[in-house]
Amino acid sequence: MKNLITIFDIPDREIDGIFKLASSLKKKPFSEKGAMEGMVAALIFEKPSNRTRVSFEVGVRQLGGSSLYLGPEDIQFGERESVKDIARVLSRYVDMAVLRTYSHADIAEFASYADMPVINGLSDLAHPCQALADIFTIKECVGSFMGKKLAYIGDGNNVLNSLLCCAVKTGLDISIATPKKYAPDTAVVKKARGLAAHKGSKVGITTDPSEAIKGADCVYTDVWVSMGQESERKTRLKAFEGFQLNKKLLAKAKPGAFVMHCLPAHRGEEITDDIIESSNSVVFEQAENRMHVQKAVMLSLLR
Repeated sequence: MKNLITIFDIPDREIDGIFKLASSLKKKPFSEKGAMEGMVAALIFEKPSNRTRVSFEVGVRQLGGSSLYLGPEDIQFGERESVKDIARVLSRYVDMAVLRTYSHADIAEFASYADMPVINGLSDLAHPCQALADIFTIKECVGSFMGKKLAYIGDGNNVLNSLLCCAVKTGLDISIATPKKYAPDTAVVKKARGLAAHKGSKVGITTDPSEAIKGADCVYTDVWVSMGQESERKTRLKAFEGFQLNKKLLAKAKPGAFVMHCLPAHRGEEITDDIIESSNSVVFEQAENRMHVQKAVMLSLLR
């Protein structure tokens, strides 16, 4: 694995290795404190961030390195300078780059010209770091993936695209419910179904949340209106009526099913306050695991 642009970049056998390393790092955060000594990671963010920025900055520091934050005002892909020129210049300054962009094509182009590991910290198509942390969290909760089911209720966004791929690669069954116009990327679904057939996992896609959630061991949701979609708010809220994760819907999952959300949450919209604050919620465990898994990813890339 040279870069982490999508989940498809990771050979199946390496996912288990990343999880084992993340588990070790979670127990002993400074066990690899010299791994990035003298190294600098550039965090190139077109979008504001809480978890992604902080988890990477702290993670790099725990590995002995330092980070350089470049925000929207610093680097403007394709405006002040071409993506390929930025990639080639930064490759001469820093040892790794984490990109959080609007366009997935910008990350792909950057990686093709960079002479250093590149990590997708979020794009319009994929959020591989989030998905890896989520599946790692599920493994902590349920142990073996065999015969276990993840239900995703909500928007077919970048998080779902990556979650779907990571689930089938690990042999976890996944059932998805989205409004018809907000389904996951068709190319990603096609590839994921192919992987699922090879792995023996199941992929179900429906427009009925009650159907998707039946028998689920874990139930996941995300915001209906993401950053940059504010102008679509009224249309989206109408389209997602009936998709709220609340007590009535959660009761159709397995008793004690774990509740997941990648945050930030719009409480009262896609999820009710009592559900996110319930004893079944592992939302903040997910958030913590971002750092441990990302440290494992960085170490895997550097090695």
